[in-house]
Amino acid sequence: MTDNELLSPYITFTRRDWKQLRASVPLPLTEEELEKLRGINERISLNEVSDIYLPLTRLLNIHVANSQDTYKAVNLFLGQLTPKVPYIIGIAGSVAVGKSTTARILQALLTRWPNHPKVDLVTTDGFLYPNRILEQRGLMKRKGFPESYDLQKLIHFLIDVKAGKSEVTAPVYSHLEYDILPNQVQTIRQPDILIIEGLNILQTPKPKKANKPRLAVSDFIDFSIYVDAEEQDIRQWYVDRFHILCRTAFQNPNSYFHRYANLSEEEATETATQIWSEINAVNLEKNILPTRYRANLILKKGANHKIQEIKLRKL
Repeated sequence: MTDNELLSPYITFTRRDWKQLRASVPLPLTEEELEKLRGINERISLNEVSDIYLPLTRLLNIHVANSQDTYKAVNLFLGQLTPKVPYIIGIAGSVAVGKSTTARILQALLTRWPNHPKVDLVTTDGFLYPNRILEQRGLMKRKGFPESYDLQKLIHFLIDVKAGKSEVTAPVYSHLEYDILPNQVQTIRQPDILIIEGLNILQTPKPKKANKPRLAVSDFIDFSIYVDAEEQDIRQWYVDRFHILCRTAFQNPNSYFHRYANLSEEEATETATQIWSEINAVNLEKNILPTRYRANLILKKGANHKIQEIKLRKL
């Protein structure tokens, strides 16, 4: 081990070393099930699930089991039964890096473990301000930036989850309409695990006043994962995804982006690259990437979408 590795807060694993940690955990997903979990332009295979995600769920199961044991011990100490609260896993990273697919695969795998069969997934998209508010504030081109989220509503949601409330609701976001759906909610009923996925969940907020700290989303997260890749690779994935959407979702007349449906290949590339450069790259550099080393675990992807390196924070 080099001096740099000794001083680093992380243990670094190659793909080959990491997959050995799977031990005898069986692969519970079929190719058909995995197909339903893949995101647009995601090429994740069953081998990727076996090599990367099964060892990760084994690690997460250890953390959740320890949390459940602590809950039982504290209740014994207090001599009373306090509400059981969900273990919260946070997944962060750039637009188009594959956070949503990672979240869905982890949800599917974690539900197979007997001590935490109920696993819910919430995305922070639901906590974006509605378009009418973003338009009023001149923030439509900064959607996904920290100031575009109703942070107070998100924090209150997490407070209620961690308070052990029997039922908590989260707003629902439509990618087709590119807006919050006003009459729909997602109901969370005391899951064993709650996965929350979003761009900015590892950020620390700036205090409004000196010496007056504010709560952050990361204060409620028990284990955090950052999905990482080189910026030029993420940019290419974003452009590739935009091309696919032009041929699929954008063809729907109800799509907010229907105006892009008839772009030529060259126009689609130019449009996607411009959106990436002016919006997503700026958000990544200024707001998302600086939070990477706050994560408990970093999954580093190569240009082929496969995870090449895993960094696990030392205990």
